[in-house]
Amino acid sequence: MKFATVSVVAALHVLSTSAASAQTSPTDPVLSQPAAEAADGGDIVVTGTRERGRTQFDTLAPVDVLPEALVRSSVSGDLNNALAQLLPSFNVQRLPAADGQAFVRPATLRGLSADQTLVLVNGKRYHRSALLGTRGAQAPDLASIPSLAIKRIEVLRDGASAQYGSDAIAGVINIILDDQPGMEAYGQFSQYYAGDGNDYQSGARGGIALGDKGAIVFTGQFEHGEATSRTRQRPDAISFQAANPSLAVPNPVQRWGQPDEERVRGAVDMHYDLADAATIYAFGTVQQGEGLTDFNWRNPSNTGSVYNPSSAFPGFSFRSIYPAGFTPRFGTQFTDLQLVSGVRGNLSDALSYDLSASAGRSRIDYTIAETLNASLGPASPTSFYLGRLTQRETNLNADFVYRLPVGGVEPLNIAFGGERRIERYAVGAGDAASYAIGAGAATGLAPNANGFPGFGPQQAGNFKQTSNAGYVDLAWHPVRMLTLGAAGRYEDFSSFGDKFTYKISGRIEPVAWLALRGTYSTGFRAPTPAQLNTRVVSQGLDTRTLQVFNQGRLAPTDALAVALGAKPLRPETSRNVSAGLVAQTHIGLGATIDLYQIDVDDRFSQSATIPIPAGFANPDRFTSISYFTNDFDTRTRGIDVVVSYARNLGSGRASATLAYNYNRTQVCSGTSAAIANETQRRIFQERLPQHNATGTLGYDIGPVGVMLRGRYYGPWTDVTGNATGELFQRFGGLALFDASLTYRMTPNISIRGGAENVFGTYPAEATNQANRGLIYSRNAPYDTDGGRYYVRFGLTF
Repeated sequence: MKFATVSVVAALHVLSTSAASAQTSPTDPVLSQPAAEAADGGDIVVTGTRERGRTQFDTLAPVDVLPEALVRSSVSGDLNNALAQLLPSFNVQRLPAADGQAFVRPATLRGLSADQTLVLVNGKRYHRSALLGTRGAQAPDLASIPSLAIKRIEVLRDGASAQYGSDAIAGVINIILDDQPGMEAYGQFSQYYAGDGNDYQSGARGGIALGDKGAIVFTGQFEHGEATSRTRQRPDAISFQAANPSLAVPNPVQRWGQPDEERVRGAVDMHYDLADAATIYAFGTVQQGEGLTDFNWRNPSNTGSVYNPSSAFPGFSFRSIYPAGFTPRFGTQFTDLQLVSGVRGNLSDALSYDLSASAGRSRIDYTIAETLNASLGPASPTSFYLGRLTQRETNLNADFVYRLPVGGVEPLNIAFGGERRIERYAVGAGDAASYAIGAGAATGLAPNANGFPGFGPQQAGNFKQTSNAGYVDLAWHPVRMLTLGAAGRYEDFSSFGDKFTYKISGRIEPVAWLALRGTYSTGFRAPTPAQLNTRVVSQGLDTRTLQVFNQGRLAPTDALAVALGAKPLRPETSRNVSAGLVAQTHIGLGATIDLYQIDVDDRFSQSATIPIPAGFANPDRFTSISYFTNDFDTRTRGIDVVVSYARNLGSGRASATLAYNYNRTQVCSGTSAAIANETQRRIFQERLPQHNATGTLGYDIGPVGVMLRGRYYGPWTDVTGNATGELFQRFGGLALFDASLTYRMTPNISIRGGAENVFGTYPAEATNQANRGLIYSRNAPYDTDGGRYYVRFGLTF
């Protein structure tokens, strides 16, 4: 795979190498040290607060701080995987052969939708992906951010719409980029125990000091991941081969596992002091990549919509092209760009400001090969360009902080500002043949590119939404043991009107090492232009009949959807309440316990599948349609417990952390058949584990560091969609263990080796999908490919 940006990354590597001076910094850090640092409560945080010098121990709501070495402790270069291994309340699914979701995977915090968590980079809103994922969620792609560029990640586990605006219902993930001079590089290789999934990574980061006034840092990262396969031959393929011994039927006919994928990622971060009251800054990230995955095999003996004879094409059969059937190969090319620039400074000891502008874009192109448009007969191509999805966002922000002396231990901290945001979504049409309804359709042959119909004129278009917002955020220490906070935000959207949200919070510290904290807030998530306006045609395979079927997901304004009950979308609204206890002792032991409840009304979802009534026009030959809708209300209750301990032990330093999350979501009410249907209710309440935990032990002695990690995922329920409904399977809890050993050969050179899922544990098999050749569930909240070993070489100056 070749990309134009490979040259950019190469240039970044050269720059970082040539710019490296005699700066010294720890080599690829031993993992237990940053774990201890993150646990000591002394880290200054900037997420969820606009006060100076706030620490984890001081915050009014729970904030996890993950330093760079913990982020890099994952074998994967995908930031989703790292967060899922470190935060028990964060879940991500693999989803092989799930169209675009095989490459842009949905991630959830506290079991809520992927787009109900706000993602920031250096405190600025990060753009969404162009992909609409599970139940229409449109969230940022965390995998687009290079892990090597990250200094730390702050995760606010609390509602924050009053502080940041739409999407911050479950919480906020703020990714802080490294802005310090210095140089580092690494290379890594990993492979699954099964002998596949080879993954090659390399990267370099170089920071140049701009005198004593600032710095500029470049990062480049490359990853090439080969496919995995946890597949058995499909039973119908075995039967077809036996009936046709002269044909060479591939074994397996389709592959279930991770896709072939390649990504190039880059980042830049710059700041420079123009004057005492003005620091200019700019930062950005870039990603370009491509991938390929399998779809369901088409069996010549029972895929009548492709192989049946047609009077439109006398004497022709697609057996002449695909005598042993065919497996469509779904491909994607994707790019993400984000650039932010601004100026900030202190106008006086009491007043500071931050003025910024940002632009972000996600673009995804889809292709499909080794397929056909059956309705075109012999004129059908065997590969198609399916079209393009593009998400663009522009933000203008003006933020101010004024410290007003009103008595008390510290001045009243008054943060205020405004934001203008413009969101654009575009769907570009594919090849005409990819959505064509040819002459053979009238005789029963399937129209469109088989496997994934291309975007046609009915879907193509450009859609826009603007919003304007203003906020005030207050924090005050009237006495030393008490902190109070309040925030309010008003936002007006061009698509549906205005929203006002607020938040109140408090913290009391009766003794120097123990504090109680609590918050109450309202929040919202605005529907996006993509959710308001787009339609998708998809194909599935009935796991009972093995027949391919078409489904349409229509825009809620589509005439057919309106005729079948669709209504205009409204914002989701939420009410968050939390209460917690935080302790930090002088002996290295710290703990937090936080209870929370999140009520979400008018929750966004995809309606139940609706058969097309007789008499309705159905040129796409849908077996059913659905549409986006504000469908139901939920209540999520849970508890987060984090315990950490770090101290010198013998000649080295030991550290331990344990984090546990219990999270339960219940459907409270629904407004349509989608959630009145018990099937949909069960999906939302059981699709993710309610119990999750992670624990890490580390010990450093001299040049050697050892890390052991355990991860536990509680029981959950799988769902398999069919043309006639859904099938369920309950899976039990699963524990996975990781281990690594780091050795510093010199102060600047290190090598780390280890394994994830050391014991090669696999979950129970997915019985409802066995007819498709799939062994383990595609919806699992953990990697189902077994154990993986790796070696990583690090270099710093």
